[in-house]
Amino acid sequence: MTTPEADQSQAPRPEERLEQAVRAAEQALIEYEIAVETFRVEVENFSRLHEQRLGPLYSRIEELEAEIAEAKAARTGDPEDVRLAAEARARVLPIPGVEELLHGWMDGDGLFPEAAAMLTDQAVRPPQRVRPSEEARKLYRELARKAHPDLAQEDEERARREEFLTRVNAAYARGDESLLKELAEEWAAGPVPPERRPSPAEELYARLEWLSERKELLTLVARELEESAIAGMLRLAPDDPDGLLDEIAARLRADIADREAELAGLRGQA
Repeated sequence: MTTPEADQSQAPRPEERLEQAVRAAEQALIEYEIAVETFRVEVENFSRLHEQRLGPLYSRIEELEAEIAEAKAARTGDPEDVRLAAEARARVLPIPGVEELLHGWMDGDGLFPEAAAMLTDQAVRPPQRVRPSEEARKLYRELARKAHPDLAQEDEERARREEFLTRVNAAYARGDESLLKELAEEWAAGPVPPERRPSPAEELYARLEWLSERKELLTLVARELEESAIAGMLRLAPDDPDGLLDEIAARLRADIADREAELAGLRGQA
């Protein structure tokens, strides 16, 4: 028979229960990340396969639609047909003038040196000479004496003084009297006390909060993947996506045959 004191000693500490919750949340997040990443790879691979196998067929259909519209416009001369033909052709053509705009200016590594020189061709002005005021000189000398690293006994304090004196030197080089006054006040206030480290329980709660935020972010990524057109196609044939592509390709080839026949008829009427 155990005593109340013994039962109390065997009960898990609150931190232990929190640690268990964190470990469980971490493991669940890992599994969720694996599932989301697996699905992302599937969608990405199917998207690439979709583009490789069906992209040329879609391009052929767009080209035929442009040629059909142009043939109609040539036969009727109607301004509306001419406008529709121009729009159809514009959907097929690349953006005009892009290569001409970039040619001679940049490549994959960025701007050519000549182009960079043209864009930055301006007179180089010498740096402005700064003459610190008498008050700035006074502040600088006082701070340099007080904060000199050689006055430190410990490495940590020496490093603090070196960092502070670097800022003092930079402010004096610019003749910034107001900043030197702020630095003098900062030095007079003394070093900033070290921040209180969080307790183990606080660290665990913070970890749980981060895991929750990460889960929400992954949920958004998963939702975007689920709502994509490629994912919708995958859901139509999860066990045979290649067969689905074959089916779509067959329909596209039939559409191409129909448009080719229509175009041949229009050209025969001309």
